[in-house]
Amino acid sequence: MTLDLPLTPDQMLLRDSIQRFVAKSPYPGWRDLSDTLWLGGVTVNEASGGFGGGMTDIAVVAAELGPALAGADWVSHAMASWLLGMVAPGHPALPDLASGQRRAAIICPASAAAMPIIRDGIVCGTAELVAGAAEADLFLLAEDGVILAVDADSKAVEQRHRIMLDGSVTADLSFTTKGADFELLGQDEESALLVERANDMVLSARCAEAVGLMRRMMADSITYLGQRRQFGRQIASFQALRHRAADMQLALMKAGALTEAAILEFESDKDTNRGALVSAACIEVSDAARIVGEGAVQFHGAMGLTEELDLGRFFKRVLAIAAALGPKAGHLSRYAESAR
Repeated sequence: MTLDLPLTPDQMLLRDSIQRFVAKSPYPGWRDLSDTLWLGGVTVNEASGGFGGGMTDIAVVAAELGPALAGADWVSHAMASWLLGMVAPGHPALPDLASGQRRAAIICPASAAAMPIIRDGIVCGTAELVAGAAEADLFLLAEDGVILAVDADSKAVEQRHRIMLDGSVTADLSFTTKGADFELLGQDEESALLVERANDMVLSARCAEAVGLMRRMMADSITYLGQRRQFGRQIASFQALRHRAADMQLALMKAGALTEAAILEFESDKDTNRGALVSAACIEVSDAARIVGEGAVQFHGAMGLTEELDLGRFFKRVLAIAAALGPKAGHLSRYAESAR
């Protein structure tokens, strides 16, 4: 089990379906996710043809897609669809997003390295390294209580795609838009709360994806330690390697436990500790990514970073997720503020 969460029968069925599919098709594309698994509609409301899933559903899918290296674009689509459904439940784009015929990407501080400026009905500047934006048909821009929808083919949006070290494709989006170029979906106190919640949901989903990746890396490493022999013995019997594996497992357990606590906080009625728990999860996941990743690579020796092993791709992806979670200083400051 990737995440120890209380799941409904439908959520268990969703998890098991992804596991079975990924076992046969280790690296699925968007058409596999949308046409076969119907994951495009996980967060779209039922009235528009989706499942109406929440944070737990997002976390379950993200964790299972982590080792398949398919979580980067899916999380962005899922969060954009969720936010669009929350602010405009009857939006005409939702049925196509649910079916996977169209793809969406959320542009928020958690999904981009830099954000454009929204002021007086004008959007200008560049959203940098936006996850999931390279293949998206619809952008949902969310910041400072403002929620806007912009078509990807709009002349007011200039795109520059980048292939990242982990193999994912991001986009730099330069905006020169005015009122006629975008759809204003929300600009009030309720919108501000939705934007803040969506930002934390993106961070939590990335943490879940990273935990899924690290658990696969840990499992592969333990298997390798039992197979590799040196000096006539399994290297799993070497005390130094056993201690290293224990340190890796401890880091992973802490990251997983805090990620689960953050996810469950979204489902609680009070939702008062969300900020502190999300930031704590981000800090522990960032630390665990280095401890587990470096340990797994060193166990495998020079092969650890070659293209012949999945481990090298896993390590690059988990480091990319850790970087995307943001600076530790910001999360530590947020945690301290929440603890007062």
